[in-house]
Amino acid sequence: MPDTLPGRSETVELWPLAQGEIDGGPDGFVDAVFAGADFGPGTEVGPGTGTGTGTEVVIGPGAGPGAASREPRRDDYVGRALRGGFPEAVRRTDPRRRARFFESYISDLIARDIRQIAEIERTSELRRLVQALAANMSGLVVPRRLSNDLDVSASTVARHIKALELVYLVQRIPAWSSNLTTRAVATPKLILVDSGLAGHLTGMTSRRASHPTAPVGPLLENFVLGELARQLTWADEPVTLSHYRDRDGNEVDAVLERASGEIVGIEVKAAETVRAEDFRGLRRLANQIGDRFRAGYVLYAGAEVLPFGPRLRAAPISALRRTGSPVSPTS
Repeated sequence: MPDTLPGRSETVELWPLAQGEIDGGPDGFVDAVFAGADFGPGTEVGPGTGTGTGTEVVIGPGAGPGAASREPRRDDYVGRALRGGFPEAVRRTDPRRRARFFESYISDLIARDIRQIAEIERTSELRRLVQALAANMSGLVVPRRLSNDLDVSASTVARHIKALELVYLVQRIPAWSSNLTTRAVATPKLILVDSGLAGHLTGMTSRRASHPTAPVGPLLENFVLGELARQLTWADEPVTLSHYRDRDGNEVDAVLERASGEIVGIEVKAAETVRAEDFRGLRRLANQIGDRFRAGYVLYAGAEVLPFGPRLRAAPISALRRTGSPVSPTS
């Protein structure tokens, strides 16, 4: 009988590299937001910084520690998302060579790895499902809707998604709700574990993404949720990641919750400006849970940290790679 090794083994999830691991930065956002960080000037601790200047090194495709020091903008964030965190993809600065790696990775994963752990014979169906999930990245997952689109049974879709989770290609983000939010939608979201692979599967390139109307919002949301999920693995205290959406159309992309019940809400915007309307879901969540609401952040593609009322801040997406200065949560 095989030895199950109870109490003598530990399962470690091996994620693609986080941005801080690539840059040599702290990646302390999750701990910082619960400590009441403001992420103002001088909080960056990254390669070539730490002097209190409020600037950071931009690591875009092909850039390195010697790149110009400035705050990143929308194209920089998209570049990071398209690069992803697989070491081989990070090393390949030529987009064509990086695309070949992504294509080889997904093909080998479907043809070999998944078939070793699941009884899946029709791999063409699985590849179509992966494409569909990438096209709907960061969206709600409804197997019946996918089954209609792909012309396969809902049970097959659910079984295939489970296999994709087992090989860490996708990550389920459960819906958050409480007794006070009875109108919450219980449907989970799915992200691809690596945003670079997600971009490849949807045909997104830096050139295409540079167009003002390019649909980069889901890509950046997938990127941010992936970074948050990585940081949970080394947070000082256990934190869960979920999302919130209600039947009135209010939503919060990421709900971080400590075991103590404290909650931080995160909304992701691809724009370089932020409006009061962008905080609608966070305000709704704050009103519903009261004192449990620690803080709410809109992470956007701009450069400034801006207050939008008690416990609400807009902050650059680059705050994910920072450790902030604690402030009062009610300021």
